Amino acid sequence: MSDAAPSLPRRLLDTVMSPGRMAGAVAENPRWLGAMLVGAVLLGLSIAVLPWELFEAMQRRVLLESGRAAPEVPENVRTALRIGSIVGGALAFVIFSFIGAALSTFIYAFVLGDEGTYRQYLAVGVHAAIIPATVALLLAPLRITAGDPQLTLNVGTFMVFVPAGYLAGVLQALDFSQIWSALVAAQGMHAIDHRRSVRSAAAIQLGILLVIALIAGWFLARQG
Repeated sequence: MSDAAPSLPRRLLDTVMSPGRMAGAVAENPRWLGAMLVGAVLLGLSIAVLPWELFEAMQRRVLLESGRAAPEVPENVRTALRIGSIVGGALAFVIFSFIGAALSTFIYAFVLGDEGTYRQYLAVGVHAAIIPATVALLLAPLRITAGDPQLTLNVGTFMVFVPAGYLAGVLQALDFSQIWSALVAAQGMHAIDHRRSVRSAAAIQLGILLVIALIAGWFLARQG
């Protein structure tokens, strides 16, 4: 591996503007810590900028729909919950980055026989995950306007004709920023091992995303 590597701002910009170039640089020199910290901060900020009243209103709706009354929450508890949600969001980015890298290593290196290392898959995954983390922050004004802290741009948004139920939940779980991230990650899988075509890597990445959506759809359908 080369000692030279693009700067963190350059890599983050290339993730959006030139994912192939980012993928090649990260595969050659898998630096991941800076991107992970940026992603964690972005996800934490996407929660911090939302008024806490949005989360309280959402929780109140859930309780009322289940036939329970919403209890009064002391101010110190509210503050602790708000801080915890922000820190939890940042930690979630870190935890899922490591889990995702482990899953990628298992699928590509162990099952499919690609010549990649855990560190390479971690670096690629962290950079690709910057996209949904950034989109989450950019969606904050729309979430505030809609009064929905969980609002996303997903396939279900454009298929309002689908009746409520499991299929609608699956479509709702197919977030466009996650799809974009999966396609960027596919570029990274190709860069790690050129025998792995971008097309086949994209099919695998989108397949993983679909499996997650199929599972998440069940929970979303129950909430709906």
